Amino acid sequence: MRRQLLLRGRAVELTCERSSRAVVSILGAIESPVIEQETRERDSIDLPWQVVVHNDPVNLMSYVTMAFEKVFGFTREKAEKHMLEVHREGRSIVWSGLRERSELYVQQLHGYLLLATLERST
Repeated sequence: MRRQLLLRGRAVELTCERSSRAVVSILGAIESPVIEQETRERDSIDLPWQVVVHNDPVNLMSYVTMAFEKVFGFTREKAEKHMLEVHREGRSIVWSGLRERSELYVQQLHGYLLLATLERST
């Protein structure tokens, strides 16, 4: 049995078989989909993100220095400079760059039980 229906302005042919399955085919031209270009906010892509380490009264200075050396590959002098900035100023921007990498560094610093945050650069 074949029947033609009008579905949303298009002719549809309905074919019923003995096995009681219905096969529907759309007659006529099918419009091709319109692909819109995905756009992102320029700010979220271009602006670098900063990894900020905050002071805490728990960790030893030598431990924080060692963590900076391991996570960022800093020399001892550079690691000590950032450690002293954290100690004296309460925070230090230890890295700036792409968001994904920044998130990874924050996660690694949390693994060393350091208080680190991710901030958008201004």
